[in-house]
Amino acid sequence: MKRKKSRNRKRKIKVKTKKIANSFKYAFQGLLASFKTERNMKIHILIMILVILMGVTLKINIIEWIISIILFGMVISAELFNTVIETVVDMIVQYKDPKAKLAKDISAGAVLVLAISSAIIGLIIFIPKLFTLING
Repeated sequence: MKRKKSRNRKRKIKVKTKKIANSFKYAFQGLLASFKTERNMKIHILIMILVILMGVTLKINIIEWIISIILFGMVISAELFNTVIETVVDMIVQYKDPKAKLAKDISAGAVLVLAISSAIIGLIIFIPKLFTLING
């Protein structure tokens, strides 16, 4: 009896581990697909890399790094959600529909608001450091 329970537990652990591994695999496939197909995702990633390089160069502090990382995650996530909304709307609506356009436009607008507010926060973090660097 005990051996059966032990074997069943091992099988359950293997199945759960495999399911978790597949979840991560599919999530990374989604990120990669978004990067390959979405121009705006490429722009967001490029800006993120530039901000990281500036952060290293200007030696931003731990709180500024935390804020930056949270904003990176929010903007990238918003772009992913926008892509999902646009894809689903395109799948469902096969003709020009004002409500479909509205849904897609509002979704894109949400990303824009987040990107602009993130850029403003970035400026608040980096402008004083640039002035310090320039003025010595």
